[in-house]
Amino acid sequence: MKVTTTIIDDEPLAAQLLESYVRKTPYLELTGVYNSAVQAMKFLREKPVQLLLLDIQMPELSGIEFARIVPKDTKIIFTTAFSQYAIEGFKVSAIDYLMKPIAYNDFIKATDKVMKWYESQMKQESYRNDRFMFVKSDYKLIRILLDDILYIEGLKDYVRFYLKSGEKIMSLMSMKKLEEYLPHPEFLRTHRSYIVHMPEAKIIDRLRIVFGDQYIPISENYREQTQNYMDAHTLS
Repeated sequence: MKVTTTIIDDEPLAAQLLESYVRKTPYLELTGVYNSAVQAMKFLREKPVQLLLLDIQMPELSGIEFARIVPKDTKIIFTTAFSQYAIEGFKVSAIDYLMKPIAYNDFIKATDKVMKWYESQMKQESYRNDRFMFVKSDYKLIRILLDDILYIEGLKDYVRFYLKSGEKIMSLMSMKKLEEYLPHPEFLRTHRSYIVHMPEAKIIDRLRIVFGDQYIPISENYREQTQNYMDAHTLS
C-alpha cells in the first residue's frame, strides 16, 4: 500500500526538502504541497489524506490549531524549528515530531511509524470482517460475536461486555484499544466509560441510551458524534 501524504509548510525551502523526501520514499504518495493551513483546508475537505507533514508556526492558522480540526484518522507528523512546541504537538495526538533541518533518516523513522499503523489497521479490518473476537477472561480465551454485544463498560484496567443473552464477560483490556478495534460508527463511544453497539440501541432518552433498567450516559466529549449518528438515522 501507499500512504497519501500532504505537506503544509510556509517555508519554501523546507517544503521543497520534504517534497523530495516524499517522492523518493516508496510507500508514500504525494497529494499536495501548500504554504498555509488555510490554503490546504478546502482541498483536504474534498479529499482527505492519510498523512499530514505539518509545520507548526504559520501565519493565520498554526499547525497545532489546524491539527485539531482535521479528521481524527489523519496521522500527523509535525515539522518545526522550535523544540518548545513538542509537548503541544503531542497533545493533539501527533504520531511524531521532526526538528528542522530534517535529516532523511529521521524522516524515514517517523513515516515508517505511520506506514506500520496503517498496515496494522488493514490487518485488523480483515479480522473485524469475521464479526467475532477472542478475549481473555479467567485464564481462558472466550469468543464474542460482535452481533451479540449490547454495550461495553470500562472499569479502570478492565472492560465488561454486556451481551444480548444477559451474560457479562470481564477482560483485562483498555477502552482505547477496544474502541480502535471495533467497527465505527456501529460501535460508538458515548462516554469515557461506555461503548455502545448502536444498532442495538432501542430507546434514547435525552442524553441517555436505555437498555432495560440500565441508562448509558452520553457525555459532553462524545455528544457531537453520537448526535451525528442519531441524526443520520432519524426520520422527521
